[in-house]
Order: sequence, then C-alpha cells, then structure tokens
Amino acid sequence: MGCFFVLLGALGVVLPILPTTPFMLLALGLFANSSPRFHQMLLDNPWFGTILKQWEESKTVTRQIKINASLLLVVSFSISIILLLGKLKLQVMLALIGIIFLVFIWKLKERQKEAN
Repeated sequence: MGCFFVLLGALGVVLPILPTTPFMLLALGLFANSSPRFHQMLLDNPWFGTILKQWEESKTVTRQIKINASLLLVVSFSISIILLLGKLKLQVMLALIGIIFLVFIWKLKERQKEAN
C-alpha cells in the first residue's frame, strides 16, 4: 500500500486533481510500520523529505508550505476549470473539490516560529 500511495503522490505532481502531500504522508505512515528502509528513503527525499520529517516530528507544516500549496492548487484548478469551458457541472465539481482541498490545507496545524 505504501508503494501505491507513493505512486499516487508522484502522479499528483503532474495531475492537478491529485494532491501529492497527503498521499506521501500516508505512504510515510505505512512504511513506518512495514519497511524502515522505504520510510527512511521518503524522509531523505530531496523534494519533500523535509516536509515529511517536520510532519513526523510535530504533525505541523509551515505557513509558507500552506501558501505554496494553496497557490499551486488555485492555479492548477483554475486552468482545469478554464479547459472545461462549457461543461458547467464539471467546472462546479472541480471548484468544490478545490475548495475542500483549500479548507483541508488551512486546517492543518501550523508550525510556530521558534524564539531566538
């Protein structure tokens, strides 16, 4: 199952409808119990390893990650909605899915800045 969610996460990098981070978090959790080697490979990944390490340690994300994810989501869903011009039901469905994803992103606990 961990490999399946990594594959879905990888597809999410290029397909605007699939969110990458939740699938990678699922894979991380599954590999934590089943394969320490793959679990560590995810944590060491140069693209999303830092985010996964932070999530594993504190179950938080930074505000910048939320902003970046939101901007990417809005841009990709807007392009998809424009490409579906004339198909109102699909456009509304995509808009609703996008709103649900945005709500999910902004409900994630935010990492507090460390005092100096």
